[in-house]
Amino acid sequence: QEYAAKIVENSSALAKNCIDEGLSVLTNGTDNHLLLIDVTPNGLNGRQAESSLRESRVTLNRNALPFDPNGPWYTSGLRIGTPALTTLGMGPTEMREIASIMKSVLANTAPAEIKSGSQAGNLSQARYILEPNVLNDAQSRVGQLLANHVLYQEIDLEYLEQAFL
Repeated sequence: QEYAAKIVENSSALAKNCIDEGLSVLTNGTDNHLLLIDVTPNGLNGRQAESSLRESRVTLNRNALPFDPNGPWYTSGLRIGTPALTTLGMGPTEMREIASIMKSVLANTAPAEIKSGSQAGNLSQARYILEPNVLNDAQSRVGQLLANHVLYQEIDLEYLEQAFL
């Protein structure tokens, strides 16, 4: 029960911080383990947003929203949950950092232009452009979060690298 309550607390904190960062959180928050974010205000579809955030080391998935004009493949939204973050020992402070990382990445991602073929000059539904300095910063920030919240602290990674690589 304590773990489940922490998951919901983290999800609520993440939703609040995403809203504070200007991201469009459906239902203006959450009362369970996940939240949905509408990325159309960022000029993106869910596929582009998912890909840019995954490249930034943020694990989540695209998700269709109610009455989604982009359909189930490209979608208009993102779905992010907090159980894995909670398992790592993260709390509301880390949820603030994650929301900030997500905002930075989404604000600096744009659909790529199609360069050749019959659709040349149109914006791609799949490809995107993410500013390299923003990508590097996001990857570094996520890396720091993960370095501070190691899942299996008792595993000697140096030994494993020497023994198996």
